[in-house]
Amino acid sequence: MKRKRIIITGASGFIGHHLVNEALNRGMEVWAGIRKTSRLDFLDEKKTNFIYLDYSDEGKLALQLTEFEAENGHIDYVIHNAGITKTYDKSKFYEVNAENTRRFINALAKSCSIEKFMLMSSLSTYGPGDEVNFTPIRLDDPQNPNTEYGKSKLLAEKYVKGQQAFPYVILRPTGVYGPADEDYLQEFKCVQAGYDLAVGKTEQRLTFIYALDLARVALDAMEKETLRNKEYIVADGDVHTDTEFATLIAKVEQRKNVHHFRVPLPLVYAMCTASEWFGKLFHKSMTLNTDKYQILKQRNWICDTTPIRQDLDFKALYTLEKGLEEVVEWYRQHRWL
Repeated sequence: MKRKRIIITGASGFIGHHLVNEALNRGMEVWAGIRKTSRLDFLDEKKTNFIYLDYSDEGKLALQLTEFEAENGHIDYVIHNAGITKTYDKSKFYEVNAENTRRFINALAKSCSIEKFMLMSSLSTYGPGDEVNFTPIRLDDPQNPNTEYGKSKLLAEKYVKGQQAFPYVILRPTGVYGPADEDYLQEFKCVQAGYDLAVGKTEQRLTFIYALDLARVALDAMEKETLRNKEYIVADGDVHTDTEFATLIAKVEQRKNVHHFRVPLPLVYAMCTASEWFGKLFHKSMTLNTDKYQILKQRNWICDTTPIRQDLDFKALYTLEKGLEEVVEWYRQHRWL
């Protein structure tokens, strides 16, 4: 049987390299879409092929893909995972997350006849959930994002759903964690130091998906031929408060006597504003910014995963505790902790 040929963009990043590893484990011919400046620390260069994609020019991109197929053969699958989650210039969210997606799918439509296209989107496209009764965010709920990041991802979704050249799947994962993740690293460091800083008076309800589970269900969705033009929320199915999350980290780190503090939202907003100003001044993407503030402010990240469980028989292999144990071990092996 012919091996499936897949292009995975954003392959050198946190989620991207897990997608690459899962595709390799399934025996696919993997082409990692990267930039020439990308670090390849987490990619197996002996098993992985590389393609340098320039999303800035739709015509050149279409020509590049045409030449690629002529030289390497038919592209079966494309997972578009490339994007940014933080930037000092918010207009870049739209240029990178939305417009690059538009140019990429247009170039693919002109040059290739792929079997399926996947967009890695985000739960942030829904905006704030119900913060009174804490009902789960459902797949068919209105999407009203309150961050520039969420708005840019929603626009990318509209571009994908607006084309008719190939079938698509859109995944909207909740908080993704796992080996090589930097976003949650600061939380691990704080707990290791003996304190936990939570945001706001009311506890957040958080949901998670381990990166390996996300990669597994993404490739399942690509390989299921009957799954076409579908959208899914992806989470492991459990719900945790922010305090429970920190307590679990302390448990796997074997750290006792962690002091929990709740930081008032106005102070958090001031910190995020100051950090964003610093980032603009020095042209540096900061973890804390006013876009991030909206995410920290949101109390309800509970989501309903019934559709993906029904259509793909998806069940997470990792509980949060099991996943955190592997993350801590990875951090320590790589001296991140």
